[in-house]
Amino acid sequence: MKLNKYFSYFLILTIIIAIISASIAVVILFRPFYYLNVKLLNLVEITGYSFSQIKTAYDEMMNYCLGLTNIFSCGDLKYTIEGMNHFTDCRTLFILDIALSILSLSIITVTIILKNKGKIQLTYLKHNFSYYSSIIIILVFSFITLLAISDFDAMFVKFHQLFFPNKDNWIFDPRYDQIINILPEQFFINCAIVIASIMFLCCLFFIYKEYKDNYKTKK
Repeated sequence: MKLNKYFSYFLILTIIIAIISASIAVVILFRPFYYLNVKLLNLVEITGYSFSQIKTAYDEMMNYCLGLTNIFSCGDLKYTIEGMNHFTDCRTLFILDIALSILSLSIITVTIILKNKGKIQLTYLKHNFSYYSSIIIILVFSFITLLAISDFDAMFVKFHQLFFPNKDNWIFDPRYDQIINILPEQFFINCAIVIASIMFLCCLFFIYKEYKDNYKTKK
């Protein structure tokens, strides 16, 4: 069965979603990255909490955000209903990201298997699908990265206004929502750097592979 060019566009979009969502999922799921930041950012000394208290608070918060438990908690740290509601919103976004990652990667995998078995024929453009997906991601996120570098605070606010519209419960008072004390701005900057790095490395690999394969074909 030969699939038309519209399926090609669908695959390009699917690959874009896969690269972005999987890059985010790495940071969400790989908790040692946060534990490393606790040491790098000297959170024990700055907050006065022990490493064990910080780790427990983060783990319990993430367990809730990932849907591993339906009861919100953050160890010994105090929190408000408004603060908890923000993490409920985060829970929806985190689970959605992981679901998109699994779904998009599954579609790509099934497509590759069917193509290799000769069950389907794809209508190719000049380059393969991952090449176009990578170019789009690099262009869009290069622009976003430049904006973030110029004014991360403004970008941080815009991000929350976009994903948490008409809400301000993401603005924590550290006296009452103490979880924010162990989630400093620099940690989110580090998260953004890692996510962007993973995305760009994936894209550069796909672009390199496309040119390498084309060189071999011409040769």
